[in-house]
Amino acid sequence: MSRILIVEDEAIIRSALRRLLERHDYHVSEAGSVAEALAQDPQRFDLVISDLRLPGDPGTELIGHAAPVPVLIMTSYASMRSAVEALKLGAVDYVAKPFDHDELLETVSRVLHQQAVHSAEPPDITEPGGKAQPMIGNCTAMQLVYTRIRKTAPADVTVLIQGESGTGKELVARAIHQQSKRDRAPLICVNCAAIPETLIESELFGHEKGAFTGASSARTGLVEAADGGTLFLDEIGELPLDAQARLLRVLQEGEIRKIGSVETRHVDVRLIAATHRDLRALSKTGEFRLDLYYRLNVMQIDLPPLRDRDEDVLTIADALLEKACTRHDRDGLRLSRAARREIRDYPWPGNVRELENALERGVILAEGHLIHPDDLGLAPLTTRPSSPTPTSGSGHQASATGGMASGEEGTESSEEDLSLEDYFQHFVLEHQDQMSETELAHKLGISRKSLWERRQRLGIPRKKSPRRRTG
Repeated sequence: MSRILIVEDEAIIRSALRRLLERHDYHVSEAGSVAEALAQDPQRFDLVISDLRLPGDPGTELIGHAAPVPVLIMTSYASMRSAVEALKLGAVDYVAKPFDHDELLETVSRVLHQQAVHSAEPPDITEPGGKAQPMIGNCTAMQLVYTRIRKTAPADVTVLIQGESGTGKELVARAIHQQSKRDRAPLICVNCAAIPETLIESELFGHEKGAFTGASSARTGLVEAADGGTLFLDEIGELPLDAQARLLRVLQEGEIRKIGSVETRHVDVRLIAATHRDLRALSKTGEFRLDLYYRLNVMQIDLPPLRDRDEDVLTIADALLEKACTRHDRDGLRLSRAARREIRDYPWPGNVRELENALERGVILAEGHLIHPDDLGLAPLTTRPSSPTPTSGSGHQASATGGMASGEEGTESSEEDLSLEDYFQHFVLEHQDQMSETELAHKLGISRKSLWERRQRLGIPRKKSPRRRTG
């Protein structure tokens, strides 16, 4: 629950504002002047809402004392010039009195959301047998992921992580577990797609001796092994329907029954599930239980694909390169300028996993102290595969952030596309020597992925840079 401090000398306005905010689940404190506000330590709050004109010091005095807590200034319509001055002094925004309730609530919600996003720090993750290292990336989409992890981890609720293959869903699951109250208990990770359908129930729920052919001894299932801790089920969309029914009982009743047993056992397990598929769509085709989907989707975390994390790509590449150099004893290797451009402009349909493999390849093949584009082994632009496009029956989703599929991006009609063909070709051919793919896309008003797809559709190859072995 967000904590808000209201600083207003008129008791009627202060009281009305408090009731309004408390009805919307905010925890509210009051002050009648800057001095009273300072006595309550404004840095303890998530937001300060202050009138501009107060007895004694003006409300803008709180901006410096409250920092980094945002200060929202209230002012009358007759004092708009003063409100602008307050913004220059560092106020996060202003609302005019008499204010509209919906507008005020919307402003408060927006400011608090922005504050939570900007203050979100990457969570530390301890790999098995390794030291704690923070997750990599500071783009807006990942800031939202960090915020959701921070809020979700201690809540001990079921979590559904959605994202394309290779985006780091298991890392998010580890971060949630390690920041939860179960961090001293085991985290059991299971890839549902990697276990044969005939064995999945036995693996998850265990079996008694003689329960089926080959069951020469009793076996404890992975759900029971995670008792007291966290069970991470990756690619849960691949789970057979019979196993789904058993898992639903675990979530509803906290009970399991081994194959071949008549006894039920109580388990205390937090479930984190992950998928690259649209489970709701799968439920419509009968491939996934809708009641299980609702049980899983208490909290949802959407992981963005690497192509939507422009500012993070090179940062991630540098971190992965350092690890690859350590593994292969190739200290001192670095990426050439051309290789960095290639990494920045490539759409990475395989996401972080594909980037990691390319860098591993580069470390092995590099001669000298530089890794060049040829060492990375990336497919030429004209033959690079596009990201999976969802169809009505496939259940694949467009992106982890709920974005549009490649064919939907821009939603341009064929007539509009044809009318722009000549201009597009002329512009790209004329400027591609001087501009990067990102700059070209920005000038054309489209995404870099859309630029790549149009190149392929219109047969416009990307101009190759002269092959020079320089950094």
